[in-house]
Amino acid sequence: MLQKRKTVLITGASSGLGAGLAHEFAARGYNLALCARRTERLTDLQNRLEESYDVRIEVRSLDVNDHDQVFEVFQDFLRTFGSLERIIVNAGVGNGRRIGTGHFAINRQTAETNFIAALAQCEAAVEIFRKQNSGHLVAMSSMSAKRGLPKHLTTYAASKAGLAFLCEGIRAELLSTPIKVSTIYPGYIRTELNAGAKKLPFEIDQDIGCHALVRAIEREPVSACVPAWPWKVVGVLMQVLPLRWVARLN
Repeated sequence: MLQKRKTVLITGASSGLGAGLAHEFAARGYNLALCARRTERLTDLQNRLEESYDVRIEVRSLDVNDHDQVFEVFQDFLRTFGSLERIIVNAGVGNGRRIGTGHFAINRQTAETNFIAALAQCEAAVEIFRKQNSGHLVAMSSMSAKRGLPKHLTTYAASKAGLAFLCEGIRAELLSTPIKVSTIYPGYIRTELNAGAKKLPFEIDQDIGCHALVRAIEREPVSACVPAWPWKVVGVLMQVLPLRWVARLN
């Protein structure tokens, strides 16, 4: 009997880590449900992947800050594929400004996109998984979530920490079920979204980073720092070092 091919839903899939994850999962034979705001880039990605891999790919326009649309798009993908085995909450923004410098609107947008919109995605995903009595929820947090950080990272780090604790709570709720919940903490991965930034400590390129991310995700861990070396050690140090030392790292 042929085994049913698994489907992975990825938000924020038009560029950066989302597009890189799509390439990696397609190469492993997964069907893909891809969504993002920029549909022209999604369609281009769909065409390139379908030319290279024998997988089914569906794309939908989605602004994750339109919370009703999140539920509609996830349900539409469910009807299209019949089931969703893995949903990756990846959409997010990296903007941020120093607190108290007159940029509340930017910081609010960062918090709303990285946490409130992520909450909507988690709600929509777990609703589907509860009905299926199966599924794997994956939240893309950040190594910055390990500690409160200064400068432009303050709101970003807090929003990613909030997402990590949200997923821990969901995991606690679902411990007695077949539904798995993973929190992923990526280190510095160079993508087109941060191409203009200065070289960062221990950074790796997108291809290497996404390959490591998918390897970690497929293990369905409770949590994972990616790549494990050196970020697992760095994560521990960030939580125990004096705050003044951590502040100098950024």
